[in-house]
Amino acid sequence: MALTAPLTLAAGPAHATGQYTVTPLKFTVQAGGRRCTVDADLYRPAGADHAHPAPAVLGTNGFGGSKSDGSTDAIGKVFAERGYVSLVYSGLGFGQTGCLISLDDPGIDGRAASRLVDFLGGKRTADDGTRADFVTLDAPGDPRVGMIGGSYGGAIQLATAAVDHRVDALAPLITWNDLAYSLDPNNAVDAPHVPGAFKWQWTNGFYLAGESQPLTVPNLDPSRINSLACLHFVSDVCDTVRTLNSGNYPPDRTARLLAYTRRVSPASYLPRVQAPTLLVQGQADSLFNLNEATASYRTLRAQGTRAALIWQSWGHSGGITDPAPGELNMVRGDLESSYVGRRILAWFDHYLKKDKSAGAGPSFAYYRDWITDPAHTYATAGRVPALSRTLYLSGDGKLVDNRAEVTRGSRSYANGPVPTSHSESSLTGSVGLPDPEPYDTKGTYLAWTGAALTRNLDVVGAPRATLRVVSPQAERTQNSGDAADRLVLFAKLYDVAPDGTQTLVHRLVAPVRVPDVTKSFTVTLPGIVHRYAPGHRLRFVIAASDDAYFGNRGIKPVTVVSAPGDTGVLRLPAVGG
Repeated sequence: MALTAPLTLAAGPAHATGQYTVTPLKFTVQAGGRRCTVDADLYRPAGADHAHPAPAVLGTNGFGGSKSDGSTDAIGKVFAERGYVSLVYSGLGFGQTGCLISLDDPGIDGRAASRLVDFLGGKRTADDGTRADFVTLDAPGDPRVGMIGGSYGGAIQLATAAVDHRVDALAPLITWNDLAYSLDPNNAVDAPHVPGAFKWQWTNGFYLAGESQPLTVPNLDPSRINSLACLHFVSDVCDTVRTLNSGNYPPDRTARLLAYTRRVSPASYLPRVQAPTLLVQGQADSLFNLNEATASYRTLRAQGTRAALIWQSWGHSGGITDPAPGELNMVRGDLESSYVGRRILAWFDHYLKKDKSAGAGPSFAYYRDWITDPAHTYATAGRVPALSRTLYLSGDGKLVDNRAEVTRGSRSYANGPVPTSHSESSLTGSVGLPDPEPYDTKGTYLAWTGAALTRNLDVVGAPRATLRVVSPQAERTQNSGDAADRLVLFAKLYDVAPDGTQTLVHRLVAPVRVPDVTKSFTVTLPGIVHRYAPGHRLRFVIAASDDAYFGNRGIKPVTVVSAPGDTGVLRLPAVGG
């Protein structure tokens, strides 16, 4: 089972010129209090020497991969063919690299990567004495270097740039902003200290893949072994996963969970990132959804760091091995033939080769799956669209665009002892297995459906809903001292076709652990790019459960009351229509 989704850039013939040599290298580093060896390959383009130096690209693998998998190896090849010195390596704890897996902790993985930047800058040699004196320098010991990779190989870029300002450009794909949100999401706005609903399928899949590394990739290096209780990760990771799997959130465990996940999340260290950053996130991604890259983008831009954002089609949940026409192809990897590939090349040429003819490109671009011509699937804008259309939740189950049309009424649902709604089987998209269509069981959800549209409505961004629910049982238990006793619900947005079939866009849902059921709360749904065509209807749903997540502890019936002056509101980032 493949649990890695890094960028694959297999060398393609178009505009790829020149030859290169490949030299396997080892680097001994200190990481997390351990001394271990990093396994790397150096790709040196023909003609690069002390008199004719070239800028460098540094890359590493996605989770579960290594320098030798097709995706990471291709980074070295494709950039060496384009005149860059490429250094690709197996991340800590993967392949033949030692040390423990620490989830791209900037103080561990970031510091280890910084030692490789030392090598590219001529400040140190590889273990065999190899010295790189053919890399462009901005100052003694300061190489002109960019980083690229996806997923786990994306976060390491931000972690490295936070601790080493010699890094000059980044291109992280499909990676996280806040690991607490990724693994235990709470989409309630302004609830930073309330744990969410545990994303148990994704989390345990990756955890088992990490713990099995010494078996699946035989390696007797003692620096890769922690203990029998936590075999291959740093202890904080194992403690975090055990807390999540326990389903309990007492204050002390919650504090430790949030402290650790924040430490290894770009959300905490982006203020230290200065390198121009091209963020690429996938629309088909329930592991790291569009909201993650958007949060990173807004942070970087607000602090003055140059950044651009692309919402491509594929992500961890689909399209990686079979991308849509015109998208970056992970098998062929011809950069020049895809919009994202051309943007990556231009970004590096602009910031690393100082090629002024290669512009940095627009601030924001997004893929549109309703456009059939691959040459025009991307639209661009100066910013992510704002919330611009408001709909109201009527007491009769309708979704209306005029508050005066809201009818008074109340409706109820209740959760069962087992999950009664399905959005996805999280790992099937990454391994190409079939997954049942999403469903909700009668009596365990509420839906509000709009009128048939008379024109196209394009939703580009993250919808928001403000809700008020009544749940006496949840009210009695929410102050127990264990956050797991608070009410959990799942918000989502369907597209209902004229024949009544409904589509949950990219199978995305917004888990919410309600901070206080006596007050209204606002939910940010995962970002989408979706066209609601004429004749189609929007359907907003809140469900009691979802089988990809941990849900309510105990039965907690919920009632939603609507009246013209007091009802739920759904706001959409609508573009046109």
